Amino acid sequence: MEPPLVGPGPYRATRLWNETIELFRKGMPLRRHRSLFKNYECCFKASEAVDWLHELLRHNQNFGPEVTRNQTIQLLKKFLKNHVIEDIKGRWGKEDFEDDSHLYRFPPSSPLKPYPARPPYRKEVIKFPDWNVPEAGTSQEHIPVKPLMMNSEMWFKRHSIAIGEVPACRLVHRQELTQANIEEIWKSMTLTHLQKVLALDSLDEVLDTKLVNPKHIIHNVYNVNKQGVVILEDKTKELPYWVLSAMKCLANWPSCSDLKQPTYLGFERDVFKTIADYYGQMKEPLLTFHLFDVFVSVLGLLQKNNKAVEALQVSCLLLPPENRKKLQLLMKMMARISLNKDLPPLCDIAGTRALMVQAFSHCILRSKDEVDLNELLAAKLVTFLMDNCQEILNVPSSLQAVIEEHVVHLRRVQIKYAGADTDTALPGPSFCHQISTDEFEYQRVNGSQEPLAALLEEIAMNKEISVKDKKKKLKQFQKSYPDAYKERFPTPESEAVLFPGKKKQKPQLLMWALKKPFQPFQRTRSFRM
Repeated sequence: MEPPLVGPGPYRATRLWNETIELFRKGMPLRRHRSLFKNYECCFKASEAVDWLHELLRHNQNFGPEVTRNQTIQLLKKFLKNHVIEDIKGRWGKEDFEDDSHLYRFPPSSPLKPYPARPPYRKEVIKFPDWNVPEAGTSQEHIPVKPLMMNSEMWFKRHSIAIGEVPACRLVHRQELTQANIEEIWKSMTLTHLQKVLALDSLDEVLDTKLVNPKHIIHNVYNVNKQGVVILEDKTKELPYWVLSAMKCLANWPSCSDLKQPTYLGFERDVFKTIADYYGQMKEPLLTFHLFDVFVSVLGLLQKNNKAVEALQVSCLLLPPENRKKLQLLMKMMARISLNKDLPPLCDIAGTRALMVQAFSHCILRSKDEVDLNELLAAKLVTFLMDNCQEILNVPSSLQAVIEEHVVHLRRVQIKYAGADTDTALPGPSFCHQISTDEFEYQRVNGSQEPLAALLEEIAMNKEISVKDKKKKLKQFQKSYPDAYKERFPTPESEAVLFPGKKKQKPQLLMWALKKPFQPFQRTRSFRM
């Protein structure tokens, strides 16, 4: 009975709507009912539908056990309005669904919602500043990687350390990053990180990246107080003083000595209603309309608590600073109120926690087009936010460190060695594609062996260096690249050709060296006739 979790991705709200309809039509028990002295086949009472669907939603991991009966009734009203169900006489649309014994049935066909039309897939390429001509707002469709065509001289300079030499080098000061460059880096790296956490091929289906303001991201990261709450530059966008006082009153109840509040019965309920009315009159939710699909996608990660927290951390950085501050203050108040046992009940028919979710879900998350599962999706997200607000509404330190380190790297002075290839400042990141095994072997052989052979040949044929230096370099080359050396000089004789032998003059022999050692005179017997 428990359906699989619908993960993050485009059209998640529509997918959940279609799946819920299919489960409801497939599993809702149908039987004969009698009404006004007439029998009706294959139908169900309204109260039976509420019971069955409520149980389905509570055990569905896409919605959770905190779905209320009232939310189930609201969903069935939408089912009736969209002709997912009809009354026993075939009426729908203008009828109102109530939790009673009225009879309903399924129409012969219940078309599912079509997926909304989206712009064609556009690959979002990370933009990096052009060091030669930095222009704000420019973009690159692809980041080119210049092929390195090395000759023997270039290879010699690159690998000269291996043969005992260090080439000449110089310091290159990069052009200063403009504010536009820094903003583009923050935007691109933040969106790339969000795409990675959501495990999406592209953010195009859930977010219009053109609407993301990098100034908001930077402000939300750096302009915060000791408690991590955003500091606004425009004070006119702050919460009104009376709303902030009311929120402090309930959040710190009953120890709010700095506030002069009356002590009449039901005072705390009036304060809560004041706060709920202020947030309820906002024309746009705090999480903004254009970020709706992003936050709905994050709901697909709630089973993986750490991933969901990380995704919400990054997503909340995209909010306008005034929205982020209002959300921070509201969530902190809701978390404190829901855990405050000293606070009197704020409602007679609902618990404090359920009341918090019910009162503020609509002002936190909703779609501009009023998607049919708005209430359920918002309630699930607000519940998770309330339980993890302290961590979610903090700045993600790991992302901040990575971006700051990247900016420092781009500003750092670079050491450039003499040589055509190393003098060219190539872009930091590059994109690669898979190649065949044959192509890899060809590149491996031609990319390393041929330049090595050319370098060895240049050393061998260089007439400007002395014989002693040439032998020294050849010996070092043989030690570093024995295979390439053996290929060129397979035998000692082939190596000896480089050093033609000179005619050696025999040293002058001393006469005394030819004489025998001195011996005493000995008389010999002579034979005379």
